[in-house]
Amino acid sequence: MSERPLISKRALQIWNAGVKAVNSETLVRNAIQVTDKALTVCGHSISLHGHEKLLVVGAGKAGSGMAAGVEAALKGSNLETRTSGWVNVPADCVRPLSHIHLHPARPASLNEPTAEGVSGSQQILQKISHLNQNDLCLVLISGGGSALLPAPLPPVTLDDKQSVTRLLMSSGATIQELNCVRKQISQIKGGRLAEAATCGTLITLIISDVIGDPLDIIASGPTVADSSTPEAAAEILRRVVKDSHQVPDSVWNVLNAGQNPSAKPERSRRASVINQIIGSNATALEAAKQTARELGYEIYTMGSENEGTAAATGRELAELCLKIRNDTGPVSRPACILSGGEPVVDLSSTQNPGKGGRNQEVVLAATQRLWHEAISNFCILSGGTDGEDGPTDAAGGILDFEILQRAHALQLDPIGFLKDHNSYPYLAQVDGLLKTGATQTNVMDLRVALVE
Repeated sequence: MSERPLISKRALQIWNAGVKAVNSETLVRNAIQVTDKALTVCGHSISLHGHEKLLVVGAGKAGSGMAAGVEAALKGSNLETRTSGWVNVPADCVRPLSHIHLHPARPASLNEPTAEGVSGSQQILQKISHLNQNDLCLVLISGGGSALLPAPLPPVTLDDKQSVTRLLMSSGATIQELNCVRKQISQIKGGRLAEAATCGTLITLIISDVIGDPLDIIASGPTVADSSTPEAAAEILRRVVKDSHQVPDSVWNVLNAGQNPSAKPERSRRASVINQIIGSNATALEAAKQTARELGYEIYTMGSENEGTAAATGRELAELCLKIRNDTGPVSRPACILSGGEPVVDLSSTQNPGKGGRNQEVVLAATQRLWHEAISNFCILSGGTDGEDGPTDAAGGILDFEILQRAHALQLDPIGFLKDHNSYPYLAQVDGLLKTGATQTNVMDLRVALVE
């Protein structure tokens, strides 16, 4: 990798500040206080008198750090020795902890349910359904939890669920649409994990990776009552998937029957449930804003709730950079544009999509827009805060004047690559990939554009 120009180093510094602000271990550690008499979680104080043990379960890309945060908060307390747990995480996030088992529920960079995820989810269901009323349960949820907590509702199989997930993602379904369908064919999602709990109190700590932080959507809301219906899920499949015959019969059977997907019969007494968000994209954006200001940039923030397509997002960032260069933009140079959220890549636009992710496509689209422009002192960086971007080893991409020059020298016109959604090979050739490794957090994407 060649040495980055100073402006790109600053963009990366700003992006890293945002990611650091949502460090999962720190967020959880700060959310929990414990004494000999009480456990306090996000201001909710629970007397430890009469409570025997604490079970920690959960899933997500931030699960490893969150679990470590729990152990750090409990270290040295009487509750520490009475704590056990099981959390499903990506394989590259597994590390040894003292009391909480981290289960590799899927390979790195494969955001799909797996057989390992199913076995881990069954372990969680078994543990949470064998608690006593005087036990406590802490659930740790973060982005990626939907794929890491697969528990298909029979007769739906894992293969059936994987097929539906791929169909929806390749058809450009939103995260809301995807989660609606997944909840209706799951034994865990849509509040069913909480339904399975036999303890008296259940507290869920959540790091949000969804625009607007809707509790029922994040990781498909395993501890949040489901407001969706089988009818709504069926309508999404009919509307989004072009050929309904591609949807497995078992899925249609479950949705059409509208059967109760609870893994256990109705109980007369349920756990008292508290759901608490402890980190979000807005948290990261605010920290990035502060760092950019300290570096002397005038800030223009587009907020944390940007959706749309990755290609449109990239073009929009490039247009803003051109306007700022021409002194017709919303802020003056030196300027920093900040943007959070999660656009989508509609793979249905080509029969043979290439390799890449939404953040890489943002940068590729920006490259196309600036291909014939005379702009020099700028940088556009787009990265997933989890360190993952699609089925690749990159977090996203980066574009600056030197990378643009390199692409011209290699005669790598981005048009064809963008049409085929083949951003990874393009950026790899021009040293435009952003690689961070797993960050063990996940609050969607963070984009930084600088113009000096």
